[in-house]
Amino acid sequence: MNKILIIEDEQSIRRSIELSLQKEGYDVKGAGTIEEAETITKEFTPELFLCDINLPDGSGLDYIKSIRSKTNAHIILLTALDRETDMVMGYDAGADDYVVKPFSLLVLIMKINAYFRKEKSNDNQIIKSRNVKIDKADMKVFVDEKEVSVTKNEWKLLLMFMENQNIIISKEQILEKIFDTDSEFVDENTVAVNITRLRKKINDNSDGKKIIKNVRGLGYVWNGKN
Repeated sequence: MNKILIIEDEQSIRRSIELSLQKEGYDVKGAGTIEEAETITKEFTPELFLCDINLPDGSGLDYIKSIRSKTNAHIILLTALDRETDMVMGYDAGADDYVVKPFSLLVLIMKINAYFRKEKSNDNQIIKSRNVKIDKADMKVFVDEKEVSVTKNEWKLLLMFMENQNIIISKEQILEKIFDTDSEFVDENTVAVNITRLRKKINDNSDGKKIIKNVRGLGYVWNGKN
């Protein structure tokens, strides 16, 4: 359940948004001041903030600037200030979007739903295991959060392993899926060579916790367990 925090001092507005978002299936909490928001976030980690600019105990701009340094959560400003300079200040402080009062509650909810749909779609493009992460959409590989360069065959091999973690994959399956088996230069040794190269790039170790394990007589398995 996605978590949302509303920081809005007008109780009627805050409660209206809160009830509507709860009906949409979100886990929502509300605060009327920055102090209340800071208390809530000690035990509640929002994925999205809805924040008014003019709050009783301080500036919403200062508050979102402080939380932006700590989180990548989505931030939407709620404000009656609609001048271009006000909007620029909001974006500079770390806001991702801007909603001017009075606003349509339906439009606000649609914005929030669209954001979480996009996040879910992006999540489906990321696969993580041990110290390795791949971004399927951009065809990028990260090891210990640092991008590493891989060949086309290494990419296909890594993707095959990470989409089938803890499942033994035979050399024949790898040859069929990854390599051009019609080539006279492709044989089972080609698989071994490419796996050796891939192991080096992902910093695979040999202390008994090897990520890509050779299962004698059967093939290879990606050990997704630490």
